[in-house]
Amino acid sequence: MLRFAKDRRLLSGALPMAMALAPFPAAGEAFAEDAAAEGEERGAAITVTGVRQAYRGDFAVSEIPQAITEISAETLEQNGIQRLTDALDLNASVVRQNTLGGLWDAFAIRGFTGDENMPSGYLVNGFNGGRGFGGQRDAAGIERVEVLKGPAAALIGRGEPGGTINLVTKQAELGRTFGSASIQYGSFNRVRGEADANIAITSGITARLIGYAEDGDTFRDHVHQTRWGFLPSVGVALGDDTRLTYDFEKTRVSVPFDRGIIVLNGDFDTVPRSRFLGEPGDGDTVARATGHQLRLDHRFSDRWSLLVGGSIRHTLLTGFSSDAETVESRQALYRDGRSLSRQRRSRYYDADHAVIRAEIAGEFDTGALRHRVLIGADHDAFTYDQVFRRYRPPALAANPTEQQGYVIDIVNPVYGRFPLPQTAVITDRVDRQRATGAYVQDQIEVTDRLQVRIGGRYDHLTLETDNRLSGVSARRNHTRFSPQAGLVYKLSEPLTAYASYGQGFRANVGTDVNGTIFDPETSESIEAGLKLTLLGGKLNGTLSVFQLTKSNVLATDPNAPGYSLAIGKARSRGVEFDLGGRLPGDLDVLVSYAYVDAEARSSMLDPAFSFRISPGDPLINIPRHNLNMQVARTFTFGDRRAQLGAGMQYVGRRSGATGTDFMLPAHALFRLFGKVDVTKNIELFGSVTNLFDKHWYANSYSPLWVQPGAPRTATVGLRARL
Repeated sequence: MLRFAKDRRLLSGALPMAMALAPFPAAGEAFAEDAAAEGEERGAAITVTGVRQAYRGDFAVSEIPQAITEISAETLEQNGIQRLTDALDLNASVVRQNTLGGLWDAFAIRGFTGDENMPSGYLVNGFNGGRGFGGQRDAAGIERVEVLKGPAAALIGRGEPGGTINLVTKQAELGRTFGSASIQYGSFNRVRGEADANIAITSGITARLIGYAEDGDTFRDHVHQTRWGFLPSVGVALGDDTRLTYDFEKTRVSVPFDRGIIVLNGDFDTVPRSRFLGEPGDGDTVARATGHQLRLDHRFSDRWSLLVGGSIRHTLLTGFSSDAETVESRQALYRDGRSLSRQRRSRYYDADHAVIRAEIAGEFDTGALRHRVLIGADHDAFTYDQVFRRYRPPALAANPTEQQGYVIDIVNPVYGRFPLPQTAVITDRVDRQRATGAYVQDQIEVTDRLQVRIGGRYDHLTLETDNRLSGVSARRNHTRFSPQAGLVYKLSEPLTAYASYGQGFRANVGTDVNGTIFDPETSESIEAGLKLTLLGGKLNGTLSVFQLTKSNVLATDPNAPGYSLAIGKARSRGVEFDLGGRLPGDLDVLVSYAYVDAEARSSMLDPAFSFRISPGDPLINIPRHNLNMQVARTFTFGDRRAQLGAGMQYVGRRSGATGTDFMLPAHALFRLFGKVDVTKNIELFGSVTNLFDKHWYANSYSPLWVQPGAPRTATVGLRARL
């Protein structure tokens, strides 16, 4: 977002947007307001101190025909959240999906996720940046998480119809010097340290240095994790109206690959939730990421601005794992109830992702009509080099020995009982995706109450596959136009109605049995709702209804095991309600509820396990009911400031395996958090999650790959601020 000392037009739009987005007021808002007031008083020249977000334009949230919610850095800090996956739990429209044993971020928005064999994509500062295999994103360095729901392909392109996650990172703030550092200790001997220092080198150059390191056990036996990251940012003022920002990312995660527990005959107590059924001898799986992002933000006038930037990111995931065999004809567990046959797997996932984009935002008048436009173009290049190796137990009909079955006793596991099996190459392939797109959006103010948004995006997509194992290469080009339209009508001062329509697409990875690359997955979205703003913008809510449809979903080719056909359809529809802000008496509230009915709309076979899917079958890991509530109160005793808060998350019953009647049970989790000033610059903070030690399950791929949720977990720490 841009902040200008004298530009009242921008401040009048930007500051209400920040207030409307934030469930809990952040410290940065007060600074922005003070800076605005100071600039007005002294009549200073226009100065760019922040960075505008791509795809957004100069709109208050109430003017956008789309449901948008935000999870602020303060909310993350209050709850002691360190992972993006946990942060997204705070919004009911977003639910967990399978995370490759906890090694990538996977989520569904409004019932739809992407390719189950890839991490979920997201934006970083408005740029496509979530693809790749760098491990689960840490919350350090995140200023806020924006949940941009509904049709957005006309601007963003190539994504899921349910919505998009945009991470706004903590960036260098020009002309200021401040910092913080914290150390914390938590359950399972977890120790974590963080530091954040914003240093004004000169009046026009500022560096912000952010780093974290974490080490400790988990509630899972034999699962110890180590992670660290360095996330610096440098801001340079190139004159009064131009800002250059460079962000760097270097992270590493090291943890044993963990498929979770097994559930036999519907019994979720088949094994303790702590039991590790892999093999410690496999060692850690390591995920690494190195990224660079450069953005130039220039203001031509009080009506027109330019944002140009690019990013490159390299990720690498390597390691071995021992996973439960999921095919019944190879699984000894179904014979004696305790001998778990396992596969052994090796992964080498190497990915490079590069993005460049430019966007002009501005406004002009034609007669009585006011136009606010976005005009932009981008180029996206993604290369995915994968080598996947596997050892698989023989079919039970061959009467394999326990060593051949790579068996582990689930009741009394003995690790290292057999030599680690040698794996053979199953996949050795490079996939390349190149996409170039251009878009335009015009939001027309027809009257003081009515605004109309129209726009569209044209994309040219090139897909290439080089199968080194089969020697077959393929290449295919696609073009696609994605339109959008929306209406915003101000019913009264606090209440606004909106409606929107959009189309989109996402590239499918892989080929059919003949080596032909698939057509993209296509989608169509409609949404309508009401937005409420009360207490001068301190309390904001959105009620929305939506329906999304997808076509060209991949399904197994019944005549060619290991290959797929694009024949599937799916639909999701539902109702959402989000309310957040500050009530009188320094009481912060957050309520997020979603009812989502997501189901298959055609007959198909599941690509992984060949289970039959019929119209009406629920999509995996999508609950119909999801609710998150939180309340926190700030108060003082003596000369010390303190805060106490509590929250609750309810996740309904949901499918745990595609094409079966296996269901994950509903759960309700409660949490407490608080902080108190020890001295003027030092605070003591802590949190307890899963307060009543509920047994719950985060996600599932099959009854033999079920991820149990953490038991009661406590954290306490000290934070110093300068």
